[in-house]
Amino acid sequence: MSDIKHTQEKYGIREKAKEFPMMCVLSFVYVCNYKCPNCPYNNSDIRSDYNDALFMPEDIFKKIADECGKYDSYIRISGGGEPMIHKQAVELLEYAKSVNARIGLITNGSLFTEESLRRLIKARVDMIECSVDACDAETYKKVRPGGDFNVVVENIKLAVKIRDELKSSTKIIVSAINQKCVNVDEIKKFWEPIVDNVQIRKYLTWGYNEDQSADATPYLPPEERIPCPWLFERLNIDTRGDVTICGEDIAFDEKFDNINNKSIKEIWNGTEFSYWRQKHLDRKGNDIPICSKCPDWQYRSWQYNYWNIIKEAEEKKAAAQQQ
Repeated sequence: MSDIKHTQEKYGIREKAKEFPMMCVLSFVYVCNYKCPNCPYNNSDIRSDYNDALFMPEDIFKKIADECGKYDSYIRISGGGEPMIHKQAVELLEYAKSVNARIGLITNGSLFTEESLRRLIKARVDMIECSVDACDAETYKKVRPGGDFNVVVENIKLAVKIRDELKSSTKIIVSAINQKCVNVDEIKKFWEPIVDNVQIRKYLTWGYNEDQSADATPYLPPEERIPCPWLFERLNIDTRGDVTICGEDIAFDEKFDNINNKSIKEIWNGTEFSYWRQKHLDRKGNDIPICSKCPDWQYRSWQYNYWNIIKEAEEKKAAAQQQ
């Protein structure tokens, strides 16, 4: 990825995020069926702090969906655990699509059934991203203990088959973390013929993991403290509806508001976010406690990001359909 530019000439809130975040990143569940060694939730006691809120309740999710739908914003089902363990996962994602929210589902892909895939794809969930981290069963056992590589491969192939059958707009991608003991070139070679895109991620410690990166080359020069793009595009919400300054705060230690008290739009345009963004624009992000100790800031990119991955997946999907 040496040819990818990660910086830009000017920094500021992204054009599509001026009123409302382009993406609301949800910690949708705090349980998982895998024991991945690179997962910060497995290397901390964060989940135990959520024993009273292991699953996002329907009312909080629907409030988020209703607001996101008004602004064509993404709901990214991401942190905390495996979202398909949530008993209402399919139903809630269908609801979100019915109110025009966009959905990016991140999953290990192990718990899909034909019915759940068919419903999600029929609802036109925008992107299903399966974290695979491997291209063979032996490596998969090391990096994704608790899962079965062959089951995941078959589920992903089934998802593509159903998508093509239904002529759905759903994009299906896989991601792999560039970590020791995996070969990302081989992973891309295996998966690229199967899915719409393969995203190679940097290994992040999140402040909890032992560093196992196979490529520690930064995207943003650490000494320059270029503004972190996350503050200018996305909002993070946990199962209680609490909001934190940044996705790096996976424990929500820096939570400062709750969507039950204010609208997402009000929080996004509030004084707190304005203050933090200005600090970053002034290259004084270190004045913010969580930013000053962030081990992963250097791996944020203004160009190689979720939006880039979506665009590439759409282009590859369109090209394949024309063949």
